[in-house]
Amino acid sequence: MSTNIVRLLPDSLANQIAAGEVIQRPASVVKELVENAVDAASTHIKVVIKDAGKTLIQVIDDGIGMSEVDARMSLEKHATSKISQADDLFNIRTMGFRGEALPSIAAIAQVEIETRTEDAELGTRLVVEGSKIKLQEPVATTKGTTISVKNLFFNVPARRNFLKSEPVETKHIIEEFQHIALARPDISFSLYQNEQETYHLPATKLANRIVHLFGETYKKQLIPCQEGTDIIQIHGYVGNPSYAKKTRGEQFFFVNNRFIKSTYLHHAVKSAFEELIPKDTFPFYVLFIEISPERIDVNVHPTKTEIKFDDERMVYSILQASVRQALAHHTTPAFDFEQNINCDPLGLQEQPRQKSFTTSTDRAYSSFKKFDNPSVNQQEWEQLFQRINVDTDSTTPIHGQQAQLLDLENMLSTVNEVSSMATMQENIQPFSMLTHEGTDTAAKMQLHATYILASVKSGLLLINQHAAHERILYEKYIEHLQNHHAGTSQQLLFPHQIELNPADFALIQDYEGTLGTLGFAIEDFGKNSIILVGYPAEAAQHNPKQLLEDILEQIKWNKSHLSLPIQENAARALAKHAAIQPGKKLTMVEIDSLVDQLFACKNSTHAPDGRRIWVIITLEELASLLKT
Repeated sequence: MSTNIVRLLPDSLANQIAAGEVIQRPASVVKELVENAVDAASTHIKVVIKDAGKTLIQVIDDGIGMSEVDARMSLEKHATSKISQADDLFNIRTMGFRGEALPSIAAIAQVEIETRTEDAELGTRLVVEGSKIKLQEPVATTKGTTISVKNLFFNVPARRNFLKSEPVETKHIIEEFQHIALARPDISFSLYQNEQETYHLPATKLANRIVHLFGETYKKQLIPCQEGTDIIQIHGYVGNPSYAKKTRGEQFFFVNNRFIKSTYLHHAVKSAFEELIPKDTFPFYVLFIEISPERIDVNVHPTKTEIKFDDERMVYSILQASVRQALAHHTTPAFDFEQNINCDPLGLQEQPRQKSFTTSTDRAYSSFKKFDNPSVNQQEWEQLFQRINVDTDSTTPIHGQQAQLLDLENMLSTVNEVSSMATMQENIQPFSMLTHEGTDTAAKMQLHATYILASVKSGLLLINQHAAHERILYEKYIEHLQNHHAGTSQQLLFPHQIELNPADFALIQDYEGTLGTLGFAIEDFGKNSIILVGYPAEAAQHNPKQLLEDILEQIKWNKSHLSLPIQENAARALAKHAAIQPGKKLTMVEIDSLVDQLFACKNSTHAPDGRRIWVIITLEELASLLKT
């Protein structure tokens, strides 16, 4: 009996295996087909998808087309017109070259190809199903190529079951479309989803293409960036630092017009923005690197989004220098981070320049928050600190208000150093057990419209009002979602029409049910627009449109950094932005209610993102702060 067990796999099975690397989801099909259309010297490319690409992906171009023989050969593995010998791998200027895309797609879908060259009277029509050619015939068609991919993964049900929801898959398709549309602003593109036009992009300049893709607001933030040497040319745009976001995703690198992903190069750009943006935010940029093909290797991965340079340090240095130079010429001395929810959701508005500021650092956000100093003029403070620094033994009397404020500032700045974890754990009790016997509401006060101070048995309780309210709302929202109990919605007298970019519109669709339970009443207005009819009653003090946009940004940040489930993500995002913000003055009734609700929570010590809500400064610690 023969013991030979090694056998050659059938082509159809080999193609299915190869497709696992090249075609991971519908967006992969869009990428490969549109890149082929770009390589075919097309001037207009139309993309049509249905059901997030699961039912249909169609790419129509007006490029050079294919002959009957070429159309048939394009379905063979490793058949390509881009290269012919090994040396060509080091001189690649086309998007595709491996000859894997079409045969891989044909192995896992039902594919129809119609194509005609300019000098041919008739074109060719091919119908392929699971790598098997079902039909090949002449057809009357326009110059160019139309490829229709139907029922993706029809013969690999396990792969089809692993696809995400339609909004998620649509988001990935839009991202791939954006990459190619940014790379070639000289080509006209259009995208249709379920027979509705999502994008209509005329051939134009890069700046206009960016605005057409991402919205009119990008007109305000684009800073041109251009630098060149004999070896490398860099051009494109970076975003104004004041528009930096908490979410990664709007960072685009192109090497010889090919979109790539590079953590190393991203670090070069991020370091150029150092001290201009908070550490946990990301700037916008669309940067093109032109370099001789001999100095790079794009044949690293089948998706061709990774690349190797023969001298990465050189590229890093030139890129960093060019971005720094662009920012130096176009940025203003001060950036208003407080107007951008992603940079500093807890920041207070910066006051006129004649006032002084102290900086407060928050673990979850940036150190760019600015708080007004107490209402003592600058000259008095400078004289006060000068007297303290020059002569600590001075008996010169200090104005009562200045002394109190100075002690309070010192106390707050050193509380984390003098407070021990043992004291914290000892005092984690219901608030009613912490207060002095017989203490009434007069024992509480608000400090700088940001903190709540309360007298407790062991000393002084300091509460962050925003973090406290965020915890209260979060637990309330989670309970609503778990019990399927709809929150109270504040109906708008005049509903807001909100235009979203396609990715955010897909995100809204994915979270529509959850947001509805939380109190948002949203109606589809068509073509990436929604009508906001109502919003959560707890957030009545907020601008409804701004609140929804803030929550979308927070959801995206949570998704990229925390990988939270949908309900958890939405509850956190809404709680963070619906909570009372620093700077909001509270009445004694509101203070009492906030404190009572906080200590009724399941977790009253930490906000949902881990920030500490309150701290106790013991009597001993207070006494030590006032020692001479």
